Amino acid sequence: MYHFYTDRSNIFEDHIVLEGADVNHIRNVLRMRDGEELIICDGEGTDHFCRIRGNDGKKLIADILKTCGSAAESPAKIVLFQGMPKKDKLELIIQKAVELGASEIIPVMTKRVIVKAGSDEKESRKLERWQSIARSAAEQSGRGIIPKVLETVDFEEALKIAGELEFNLIPYENADNSDSGMDHSRALIRSLNGRKSIGIFIGPEGGFEPEEVQRAVDSGFETISLGKRILRTETAGLAMLAVIGFEIG
Repeated sequence: MYHFYTDRSNIFEDHIVLEGADVNHIRNVLRMRDGEELIICDGEGTDHFCRIRGNDGKKLIADILKTCGSAAESPAKIVLFQGMPKKDKLELIIQKAVELGASEIIPVMTKRVIVKAGSDEKESRKLERWQSIARSAAEQSGRGIIPKVLETVDFEEALKIAGELEFNLIPYENADNSDSGMDHSRALIRSLNGRKSIGIFIGPEGGFEPEEVQRAVDSGFETISLGKRILRTETAGLAMLAVIGFEIG
């Protein structure tokens, strides 16, 4: 069933009003007609199962059939702290991270990041595009919320933000990947059950500097191994999200 978002101000007791680009998409692209059903979400975890009453191309009215909490959301808030990658890799990371359940994506400038920060105006345009990608991915995957993409921060600021979370993991290529080390990594993943908030720190293409990892460990982070293969920056975070999602539901 097709999935759309709207502000709570457009949701009434027994119906919802949609306006703007979504109305055109529903009418002229999806070619949905009166009587067909769709899901309209408030972007804050509540889904409304609706039936289209009328659509004139500018405004759509849908009657609410049932309202319930979104079943697509993880029981934990998961924040992906992503070392800033080159080129357009972050766009792919955002899209897939949203599909895999991330609640927030925070780009981080670490010591080995190659990309240089642009002007405030250019960074603002980037942030708008990243948020648009997150919204589209949330719609496609039926998320109950629209995950936020935050402004780029430096490593120390990222540590401060992570300090508000209940548990933080930092996959590291030099973590113990022996049999006993992997048993420890599996135990860490199992320990996430029941956690309310989880942070994942991913390094850029060149990885973390050893002192950055130590700084994170000193802040209470747990290092974890993803196995004997070295994963690209655009793969590591997604692998972590998939493993965590599988474990905690």
